[in-house]
Amino acid sequence: MPIRDWPEGERPRERLLRRGPAVLSDAELLAIFLRTGRRGRTALDLARELIGRFGGLRALLGAAPAELCAVPGLGQAKAAQLLAALELGRRYLDEGLRRGPPLDSPDRSREFLLGTLRDRSREVFCCLFLDNRHRVLAFEELFAGTLDGASVHPREVLRAALAHGAAAVILAHNHPSGVAEPSAADERITRRLRDALALVDIRVLDHLVVGDGEVVSLAERGLL
Repeated sequence: MPIRDWPEGERPRERLLRRGPAVLSDAELLAIFLRTGRRGRTALDLARELIGRFGGLRALLGAAPAELCAVPGLGQAKAAQLLAALELGRRYLDEGLRRGPPLDSPDRSREFLLGTLRDRSREVFCCLFLDNRHRVLAFEELFAGTLDGASVHPREVLRAALAHGAAAVILAHNHPSGVAEPSAADERITRRLRDALALVDIRVLDHLVVGDGEVVSLAERGLL
């Protein structure tokens, strides 16, 4: 039976509007984005199938566009909707960080970076550019791929910091393995960038390594 023929009190969209999104399951929230299912399957059936197929909501939303498009009943349009929803969530976090209070501890940076970097399938190196009161000026992804001393270029970080008029920088990158423990290469990159930015009086406040549910601060480890 199509969802539109269900009793009004059981339809996900009507329940969300009446009682708020928190009362809906992951599958019901996903069904609202999907809107329709496929022959013989409602949008809610398809949502449950997708969550089961990928092993959870995080894995589903972290899947490559080609993987999503290949699922029967999904296709390009619905895959694009899901990817757009994920990006909206990331931008929501980004905007909240920009308009919020200064980043005076690693905790606020951790929350933002977990939501932004945790589920990336490859390594991404980013910078949070801050003013002299440690308020966020910009967040920028500068490098992607396997990160080592050769692939992260201090001149590019320096160029971006000067372009944003930054007085301080928080460095960050993810470990797709899920293990947030900093490597020897991470420590070397941190020292190179710290020394390069110090030449123009821009402070490196921290370097955060993002794993699966964990963020390690090199500053807290005494490595800055």
